[in-house]
Amino acid sequence: MDEQKSNALHQYQDTDGHFSLVRNFRLADLVTIMNGVCGSFSIFSSARYLLTNDIDYLWSALAFPLAGLMFDFLDGKVARWRKSSSMLGQELDSLADLISFGVAPSLLAFVVGLRTYLDTVILTGFICCGLARLARFNATVALVPKDGAGKAKYFEGLPIPSSLGLVAVLSYWTKNGWIAGQKGIPWGTITLWGKEGGRGELHLVSIVFGFWAAAMVSKTLRIPKI
Repeated sequence: MDEQKSNALHQYQDTDGHFSLVRNFRLADLVTIMNGVCGSFSIFSSARYLLTNDIDYLWSALAFPLAGLMFDFLDGKVARWRKSSSMLGQELDSLADLISFGVAPSLLAFVVGLRTYLDTVILTGFICCGLARLARFNATVALVPKDGAGKAKYFEGLPIPSSLGLVAVLSYWTKNGWIAGQKGIPWGTITLWGKEGGRGELHLVSIVFGFWAAAMVSKTLRIPKI
């Protein structure tokens, strides 16, 4: 394994030129980058919604992570079809996943109404747990038991693309007007300390994001791969 890593690193180290990194991209790597592009467009669409209050931007922000998932599935198929994979591709995949399924959904939650101080603390924790989960996957994937085809039998912890389940809920709320500026977030808020509207206020639904984050970094939760 060490020799394989060394050869993969030399592939980039021994190539000269300003754009040598781009020239060394495989087709699967470009597909992976499109996942990151989708996540980035979701983030910017969320920002445009906050600036303009145009609901079309919010719907675009909700749709882009789903497009990112399609590219996330496709890059593995392309790599197997081309019989070409790399360490760079593995790192690109994790970084793109963090954008599309970590940062973008957290910002969407903020956009629809989870905007108290404690809400943002939990949403930040959600992103960081996704980051830790992806780093652990890259570091330990070789140790996870494999099936006959060489694929890992299960995920340790909830995979970060599962956050699209939360995006689906936010989409349903948007359709029904259960967002900030309209009917408001379901379940309301609780005040843990201080006065209402202060730093101690928390939307109850934020707790779901907290549990989701904990499930992503769980060591004992094992999700079979389909």
